[in-house]
Amino acid sequence: MRTDTSWGTLPAREHLPVEVTDAPVLDVTIPVYNEEQDLEPCVRRLHEHLARTFPYSFRITIADNASTDRTPRVAARLDTEIPEVRAYRLEQKGRGRALRTVWSHSDAPVLAYMDVDLSTDLNALLPLVAPLISGHSDLAIGSRLSRSSRVVRGPKREFISRAYNLILKSSLSARFSDAQCGFKAIRRDVAQRLLPMVEDTGWFFDTEMLVLAERAGLRIHEVPVDWIDDPDSTVHIVRTATEDLKGVWRVGRALAVGALPLDRLARPFGDDPRDRRIGGVPGGLARQLVGFCFVGALSTLFYLLLYSVFRATASPQLANAIALLVSAIANTAANRRLTFGVRGRERAVRHQAQGLVVFAIGLALTSGSLAALDTATGTPSHSTELAVLIAANLAATVLRFLLLRAWVFPERRTDDLPPREPATASDSLAATASASVPATASAPASATASAPVPAASDTADLDSRTA
Repeated sequence: MRTDTSWGTLPAREHLPVEVTDAPVLDVTIPVYNEEQDLEPCVRRLHEHLARTFPYSFRITIADNASTDRTPRVAARLDTEIPEVRAYRLEQKGRGRALRTVWSHSDAPVLAYMDVDLSTDLNALLPLVAPLISGHSDLAIGSRLSRSSRVVRGPKREFISRAYNLILKSSLSARFSDAQCGFKAIRRDVAQRLLPMVEDTGWFFDTEMLVLAERAGLRIHEVPVDWIDDPDSTVHIVRTATEDLKGVWRVGRALAVGALPLDRLARPFGDDPRDRRIGGVPGGLARQLVGFCFVGALSTLFYLLLYSVFRATASPQLANAIALLVSAIANTAANRRLTFGVRGRERAVRHQAQGLVVFAIGLALTSGSLAALDTATGTPSHSTELAVLIAANLAATVLRFLLLRAWVFPERRTDDLPPREPATASDSLAATASASVPATASAPASATASAPVPAASDTADLDSRTA
């Protein structure tokens, strides 16, 4: 994974300690809004299942999103009657806001959530969190679209779900199969760095979290689930779909310009098998070639479209220069992020300047080709001009890739990086404690140095915990 920023990596994933601590291993959050009828049966059924089947300590957290019915009283009663249940009252709506607030203050090393309707079979809960407890994965999601999943729901929701995931795959290159299933889990050390980057406070929260985690190279485990649709669901499909599409546009734009500090989510070198190199083989060459060809194909189409537009009112040389300049800027930005994996805004201006030098070489090749064509034929047809330009661009493409790889975005060798200072014994103990031992339940959330600072409104919400 390339990086242009200096930021400490996440600790290597390890199996959570098995010794008993004051904090639970798993904290399951149930976000609710006006669920006075379903809340108590859900919590009691989930508690009975965890007490009977889950081999670690657990907690169930009810996150009330500003309900206006009897939900707060039901939550308070469950908090009093069941030791493993606690209730939080938030004065603002939003599932994403509720999850971010509760997860940011939880002391459990594994955080999960599920919808109050319990549409997902609870037998999938242990397989969901097991890879996080063992240290195998960073996040885990339930998937209703797996071949081995058994799903009962109407054709309308089936179409919407598959269409939404198709949009994610085509626009954000998402590889996970089901972004909307209300059945997910995350390791707390990952959540502490990932949640501050997630802007959405509603239903798009899940998707944004997964897209950023995947782009950062974190491992997402998928669990096939059995799922039965809730016919009484209060989700407004049209409004939710509109907000989700706005979120897809916002996240896609931020990823395209490198505005997100995804390097904060990097794992130590060597923890990811993709970081290991084979002697004599340039690292990432095959992947870079595929990315470069994909970006180049789109850039060529974009360039030809611009040339055709400008050619209607300008000379061939001027139309070629303008089209090539605009497409070159877009090409450098796309290759920077997609082909060579450079994130962040640092040195972005320098990379664009170097890209313009590469553009000048391409301009010389294509302009020279046009000049030679004019000399040879006098008044060539538009189709002939396009054919010559395509041939010239193909010749320039090979040189462009070599220059981008060797000069604009050179590989950063391990022996070129500054050596790390040796850790002291106290540093090692502190790192071990922070990686494996969660804070006790009595310690305030603000006492954890690495925990993200929540918004003022979220802090106020937590202070109004149901008595």
